[in-house]
Amino acid sequence: MAEAERTTGEHDDDGLDIGEVTASDWYAHIDQMAEVRFLTIARRLPALVAEAWRMAWRASPRDALTAVAGNLAGGVCTAFGLLATTGVLEALFRSGPTPDRVRDALPALALVAAAAALRTTTQAVAGWAQSRLDPQVSRISEERLYGLTSRVELIAYDDPDFHDALQRARARGVATADAVVMSAINVMTALVGLVAVAGVLGVLHPVLLPLLLLAVLPDAWAAVRSARMRYTTMYALIPVHRRKWIVGDLLANRSSAAEVRAFGMRGFLLRMYDAVARAEQEVMLRLARRQTVARLAGEALGGVGTGLVYLALGVLLAVAAVPLAVAGTAILAIRSGQSSLATLMHSVNRLYEEGLYYTDFLDFCAGAERRLTGPRPEPAPRSFARITAEDVTFCYPGAESPALHGVSMEIRRGEVIAFVGENGSGKTTMAKILAGLYEPQGGTVAWDGLDVRLVEPDELRASIAVIAQDHTRWPLTARYNITMGTDKGEAELLAAARVAGADEVIAELAHGYRTLLDRRFKDGAELSGGQWQRIAVARGFHRDAPLLICDEPTAALDARAEHALFERIRRHADGRTVVLITHRLASVRYADRIYVLDHGKVAEEGTHEELMALGGLYAELYTLQAAAYR
Repeated sequence: MAEAERTTGEHDDDGLDIGEVTASDWYAHIDQMAEVRFLTIARRLPALVAEAWRMAWRASPRDALTAVAGNLAGGVCTAFGLLATTGVLEALFRSGPTPDRVRDALPALALVAAAAALRTTTQAVAGWAQSRLDPQVSRISEERLYGLTSRVELIAYDDPDFHDALQRARARGVATADAVVMSAINVMTALVGLVAVAGVLGVLHPVLLPLLLLAVLPDAWAAVRSARMRYTTMYALIPVHRRKWIVGDLLANRSSAAEVRAFGMRGFLLRMYDAVARAEQEVMLRLARRQTVARLAGEALGGVGTGLVYLALGVLLAVAAVPLAVAGTAILAIRSGQSSLATLMHSVNRLYEEGLYYTDFLDFCAGAERRLTGPRPEPAPRSFARITAEDVTFCYPGAESPALHGVSMEIRRGEVIAFVGENGSGKTTMAKILAGLYEPQGGTVAWDGLDVRLVEPDELRASIAVIAQDHTRWPLTARYNITMGTDKGEAELLAAARVAGADEVIAELAHGYRTLLDRRFKDGAELSGGQWQRIAVARGFHRDAPLLICDEPTAALDARAEHALFERIRRHADGRTVVLITHRLASVRYADRIYVLDHGKVAEEGTHEELMALGGLYAELYTLQAAAYR
């Protein structure tokens, strides 16, 4: 690691000050791989193979069985072919005219050909099944991940531990699922090949088994040595990869593209990228040299081992311990064993490494499942006469003080209720609790006396529409950005767009409601912040819910559009209940009731006139804003 840091240190004077950045999730376990010994891998191997088998079985029992059965059959065919080879060699090596010996060898030769053809067929079938397993394993793993991420309680996303686990699972964990299955099958295939070879040698002559170890151990040492070199080098390169990723992201990310050009950052960033890339290149070139030396040493030792094998076979032949045909078959079997060993070593190392990342995925899924809401006994109400919050307390994970502390309020059907207060006062948090996105950690929220913690959150949220300040700009068509996948018909779509003023925005789009609202795609369109705000408002109106929560709905609008939107909300609120959160106090003076929040508590409540007469925080904020317009 120090070597890599020294390499990049030459460029620190012109480098990019990136501060402390977490190591890339893609290399999160490289330190474990750098320190691991082969025996550690071997001990964990059965558990990894078992998990891979369970995953393959869930994806497709038929393909899983076909892959394993095909590889087992291939091993049997290998053993049978080697034994049949002995018959061929015996016929060819016995005394007599050559035509007679060839003719005598034909039956055994036919068996060898049949075994080879059958082995090729079974391995092709196994390969076909493995290629079918890959996309199925990937699909079920991704569906499991995103099924959980979309169901966990929203508060989980405010928990740093959950967020870190999610990043590790998404960055590489879920992507290694198919590789784990493939590596496990390859491990089993190589093991079957080695067992087949060992079985053949044991049948031919017990003394031949030690010769197999003598031939394959040098290659095994070289493979392990080369793999450890790569892992330790990759661990040392983590800071380099981190810098390279950050600079590359700045050069290719849409969010930074404008400022890269506006401030002429291209040359500076390219110089930085080149410095980091060269540092990485130098280390990788040194790794290639060291691995080549290790391979050469392994091959040299392997040559010595092979020479000893031939010497031992010569001694066995000289003392008539084995016939010449058996010695020839033994040589072929040992060669086959060396090939199986190379496959085994590569697959075992890959299985262990990918297994570490796949464990991140499994750990995340287990943790996410513990965060799911359990079954709720009561049906969710479709409407209400009164919503009450009593002594509500809520604290974000890791926060030193609660965002809400002892908040109580009442909302009656048909009212327009406003939440006002300075930043951090708890307005948005309270709105999310009323929207069913968060559950209070203390106190209760009830619809007509029914505690919302007794009903299914998804069912409750079906009766609530939210227009959020930080709304998502979905890379979907204008239609889907409003309907959000619901199908209420054309009339409902057009009505919602008209009420929000989004119809004027969509009328200017080339393909109307079919226009994709993302310029990164062909025929996509880019909207301004104010235009997106109207789309988001139409989305809330299209929900047509009895409770409408508007969190800073006019933040991106100009003064004329803001006035028009509030007029539309007032008209649209006929018979509905609206909770309005805004910093622009001129927009809330006609609310039926205003709650003023301060440091997570309700400091004041009442109508505009009552609060102005009170002369408290609301009056102070309103007066400050009004003075700015004079």
